[in-house]
Amino acid sequence: MLLGLVGLFVVARVVVTVRGVRTNVRGKPNTFAREYIDPFIYAGIAAFLLITFVARTYYIPSGSMEPTLQIGDVLLVNKFEYRFRKPAEGDIAVFTPPMLSPDDFIKRVIGRPGDTLQIRNGTVILNGKPLREPYVAQPPFYNLDIRDYNIFVQERGGEFQPLDPSIANIPPRKEWTAPDRIPPNCYFMMGDNRNDSEDSHVWGFAQLSGTYASGPREGQAAHFTGHAFLIFWPLSHARIL
Repeated sequence: MLLGLVGLFVVARVVVTVRGVRTNVRGKPNTFAREYIDPFIYAGIAAFLLITFVARTYYIPSGSMEPTLQIGDVLLVNKFEYRFRKPAEGDIAVFTPPMLSPDDFIKRVIGRPGDTLQIRNGTVILNGKPLREPYVAQPPFYNLDIRDYNIFVQERGGEFQPLDPSIANIPPRKEWTAPDRIPPNCYFMMGDNRNDSEDSHVWGFAQLSGTYASGPREGQAAHFTGHAFLIFWPLSHARIL
């Protein structure tokens, strides 16, 4: 759509120039083109390059990241950043999910490759230390362990159950460096609205690259689109993340 608009302005620019040449009146048409048409062409080309190679917009469709992100917020996502560094703990990242979906997901990076992770009584324990998470809507109602080459979840009143690799991305044992550490290339993602978020406690690990090891997208490409860094709409919510 953006290229189409740029193309229309280019055609208009050519028409104005040609008409000026045919009628031997070059000054006014060229001045009009320079002042009113050329800026739109340049801005359109710059926006296309920006969206294609550097940043993209992302619309928040659900409440899984509340209170940090509200339904209807529009974000800018840096597509360039993860080419030079890996996702960091606390990043709000956009990625291809391990479950079947036509859209990318957006969640917070909690655990990275090599980390140990537990959830006990509403507290996330990362590498043996409780995380301070002022951004969550409320503590999770479930407990969780990464151990024995899987993710084990204990819902209220139940017992710990491992995620099923047929519906979650759980790499095979040979890809783990230890039975209780997040495997290489894998990330544990959580929504800030912990009790209204389908995230890694449901569908397993997100992956930075390669193909998903198991689950509905087994064998399909895994990818992190980028790092969300700015809410720019609505203006009342605008801020750097």
